[in-house]
Amino acid sequence: MTGSTAASFTADDYRARMERAARTAAEAGLAGLLVAPGPDLVWLTGYTPPAVTERLTLLVLAAGQDPVLVVPALEAPDAHRAAGAPALTLRDWADGKDPYAATAALLDAPGRFGISDNAWALHLLALQRALPGSSYASLTESLPMLRAVKDAAELDLMAAAGAAADATFEEIRNVPFAGRREAEIAADLDRLLRRHGHEQVDFTIVASGPNGADPHHEAGERVIARGDMVVLDFGGLRDGYGSDTSRTVHVGEPTDEERRVHAVVREAQEAGFRAVRPGAACQDVDRAARRVIADAGYGEYFIHRTGHGIGVTTHEPPYMIEGEERPLVPGMCFSVEPGIYLPGRFGVRIEDIVTVTEDGGRRLNTTPRELVIVE
Repeated sequence: MTGSTAASFTADDYRARMERAARTAAEAGLAGLLVAPGPDLVWLTGYTPPAVTERLTLLVLAAGQDPVLVVPALEAPDAHRAAGAPALTLRDWADGKDPYAATAALLDAPGRFGISDNAWALHLLALQRALPGSSYASLTESLPMLRAVKDAAELDLMAAAGAAADATFEEIRNVPFAGRREAEIAADLDRLLRRHGHEQVDFTIVASGPNGADPHHEAGERVIARGDMVVLDFGGLRDGYGSDTSRTVHVGEPTDEERRVHAVVREAQEAGFRAVRPGAACQDVDRAARRVIADAGYGEYFIHRTGHGIGVTTHEPPYMIEGEERPLVPGMCFSVEPGIYLPGRFGVRIEDIVTVTEDGGRRLNTTPRELVIVE
């Protein structure tokens, strides 16, 4: 099954994003933004280079200037076909020429520039040589909320990705677990996510029995047995936007303690969700979920933040963690995923992607949060 594609964004959509990014950079005291190949470039222009190589590709944004995309000449035809190409100027450079001098001519140096986190050191160091006195800050440091607030079209794509992950869970809960290796269930998850429209699968965590106490366990050769608690955490990109959901299932009938721990995590997840509202601080979501687990006596076993942002990447700002006082804004999307991890025994995690609405929050995952029994 497939859905609508992210290519439905128009040149006007990309123009508005680039203008907003340049304006936000100026408000943050930056002379401009330098965007290398990666998720920021895709979000701002719709362009993904055919290959990421040592040849410089860089989007230059500054308030009051037209956006310019510096590209290798041999890749210029691909760049011209990008959905956002009509909203910017393409400046190509040929092998044997100096792309850094050409880029430096576009910049107001000396100045401080925001630069993509994934820009190559090779390019950054060459720009510093071409622009003595310039300085740089990663986009996560300088403009962490650049992509955080989604518009209506983006929210539709996020909802579709969440629905695809939900459909995957509804199918996986009906496959046999007992007697199969974790890696086999992980392969099922990968196949189902792709069947439901994901072009990219980023993770398929299957953590059974004692492995469930490791939040980022890599699915391995352990054979799942009756009596195991199994943490399932999976997601990726569908039409360019992320999914990420966790549910914990049990093979056969659980013990009273397993039911109790699961119930505590479920209550904590609900408390975190209910803390979502415009103007609340990110840390309020973490505090609400963590309080439930601590009050139940399991505080030391909740060992990670309550959530992370999600969009064109599956992990991005904002983060639901103590000390993050940034206010929630309608259109933000992030996970709410508390857990309890009992070393050597089992773990439980329940996760939904949530978006902030005008008066609260809306879950983008709707599969049962009760403890599901599998065979």
